[in-house]
Amino acid sequence: MPTRTVTVGSASGLHARPAALFVAAAATAAVPVTIRTAGRPAVPARSMLSVLSLGAKRGTEVTLEAEGDGAESALDDLAALLARDLDAEPDAPAGSDGAAGTTAASHG
Repeated sequence: MPTRTVTVGSASGLHARPAALFVAAAATAAVPVTIRTAGRPAVPARSMLSVLSLGAKRGTEVTLEAEGDGAESALDDLAALLARDLDAEPDAPAGSDGAAGTTAASHG
């Protein structure tokens, strides 16, 4: 089963906005993805409550796992997202394709 281990880069860890962006991106993945921290069981990456329950802070190593067609690509995308400081990005996209459901910002 393909895995990726990545260090959480967001200042607030996997809490609030970074967790929401990660969960939204996981929900668009072609395959189900799980996420875990050391000493804790894997949880579905598509579940906000499960992701929040990990208590992952900035610098925490998390392991992503997926299986099936598209697993490698999904893991690469999600690992790259987790490594970024999503708190520092004003309009970080939840997915790489500008998924429907987003709103356009007005710049005056």
